Amino acid sequence: MGLLSVHGIVAGYTATDEILKAVDFTTEAGEIVCVIGPNGAGKSTLLKAIAGLLTPSRGTILWQERSLAGLKPRDIARLGVAYVPQEHNIFPSLSVAENLEIGGYIEPARTPQRLGAVLARFPVLGSKRRHAARTLSGGERQILAMAMALRVEPALLLLDEPSAGLAPAAAERLFEEIRAINRDKVAVVLVEQNAHEALAISDRAYILVDGRNSRSGPAAELAADPDVRRIFLGG
Repeated sequence: MGLLSVHGIVAGYTATDEILKAVDFTTEAGEIVCVIGPNGAGKSTLLKAIAGLLTPSRGTILWQERSLAGLKPRDIARLGVAYVPQEHNIFPSLSVAENLEIGGYIEPARTPQRLGAVLARFPVLGSKRRHAARTLSGGERQILAMAMALRVEPALLLLDEPSAGLAPAAAERLFEEIRAINRDKVAVVLVEQNAHEALAISDRAYILVDGRNSRSGPAAELAADPDVRRIFLGG
């Protein structure tokens, strides 16, 4: 039994829409697991189902052997699962500090303590804490979004396309931050179109195609597989 265990999940955005078609997925404590695949494969849908934003029509999602069925997103966050969506993941008109305060809404009594820890982890945010979030660069915005999620001190961080739209140098810095977060024993599930970098920093990987499991295994083995390289890595 993993930290997170997903079995036979069927889910979509309407009652008749099945984007995920009996997907299985597990995450162990302290590892990075990436999910890659073509557009429309159901990668983001999987994260939303885990985070409680979508209700599966079939299947089970177990968090440390406890079913997440029927729990609201805030209750799942309280259990230790933090979700960072690809878009609309910060409040642009608010300051960096105000965004971080909002990230601690679950336990406001611990806001000062946790805010200090997050600012110590991400010095770039500390130096811009009074700036409006909209003034941050793309990479800094993604770091802010992750920092907000870390305010709940999660055991698992769900990241949906964090490098989307970033310049290569900014994306590389972001992946370094993800590695650093993981070194502090936070498990990470990473949905990424940048399959090469995602596989490079991950322990294991899943490939979804048309809402179904296609391949899974150690990330290094999948990265070296000729078919995976040809289809997903461009070589």
